[in-house]
Amino acid sequence: MPSSTPPVRSAGADTAAGAGKLHGRRKGRPLRPAQQRALDELGPRLEIPAPDPVAGLAPGGLFPRRPRAVWLEIGFGAGEHLVAQAEQNPDVGLIGAEFFQDGIAKMLRRVEAAGLDNVRSYTGDGRDLLAALPQASIARVFILFPDPWPKRRHHKRRLIQAPYLDMLARVLADGGELRLATDDVSYQRWIAIELHRHPAFAWTARRPADWRTRPADWPATRYQQKAVEAGRTPVFLSYRRRPRGG
Repeated sequence: MPSSTPPVRSAGADTAAGAGKLHGRRKGRPLRPAQQRALDELGPRLEIPAPDPVAGLAPGGLFPRRPRAVWLEIGFGAGEHLVAQAEQNPDVGLIGAEFFQDGIAKMLRRVEAAGLDNVRSYTGDGRDLLAALPQASIARVFILFPDPWPKRRHHKRRLIQAPYLDMLARVLADGGELRLATDDVSYQRWIAIELHRHPAFAWTARRPADWRTRPADWPATRYQQKAVEAGRTPVFLSYRRRPRGG
C-alpha cells in the first residue's frame, strides 16, 4: 500500500458478511408532479428490466448506438454525477443502479433536460445486475458516498466488503477503474482495508493529493458540497482492476 494511504484499522469480524439488506425503504416523500411524470413516461424507456439470471445481459446492446465502453454507477442518488458523465462522454454508455424512487425521478428529469440517449437505469438490487453482466464487460464503476452504516452492529450492511468486491472484480475489464468516494472517516479506513486485501484491485494513488483532491473528470454532487459545508472532508479513491492470470 502506498505511503499516502489514509490511516486504517481492522474492519472487524462483520467484514465477511454481505449478502443481506443494504438499503431501507424504496419510497420517501411524495414525488412532485414533474418527477412523477418523468418516472411514468421516461422511466419505462430507460429502465433495464430484471435480467434473466441464465441468459444474462449484454450491456452494449442497451443503447441505440453501440458505445465504445460501458460505465456503471451504483447508487447514483439524484443523478448529478451520472448525467454529467453522460454529457461529457457521449460515446460511453452509462448504466445507473438506484433503489430509491425519488432519486430515480430526479435523474430522469436531468436526462430529459439534457436530451441524452446514453443513459440507462436499473431500479432493483444492484447485486442482481452485477450477477447478470458478462465477465469483463464494464470499463469503469462508480460508487460515490455509499451509506456508511456508522453503527458497528450495522457494518455488515456496508457495500464495500469482500463478496461485493468479488462481483465487481468479475465484471470489470482488465485495467478497468473502480472509483469510490466517502466523507466518513470510519468508512475511509474500512474501504482502504477491504481493497488492500482484495487481490484483484490496485490503488492508483502515489501521493496524498491523489485521494484528497477531486479529479477534474470527476463531477461534483450536491451531497459532496453538503459534506464540505458540514466540515467533513471527502476522499476520492481510484483502483485499477489487475490483469487476469493466464
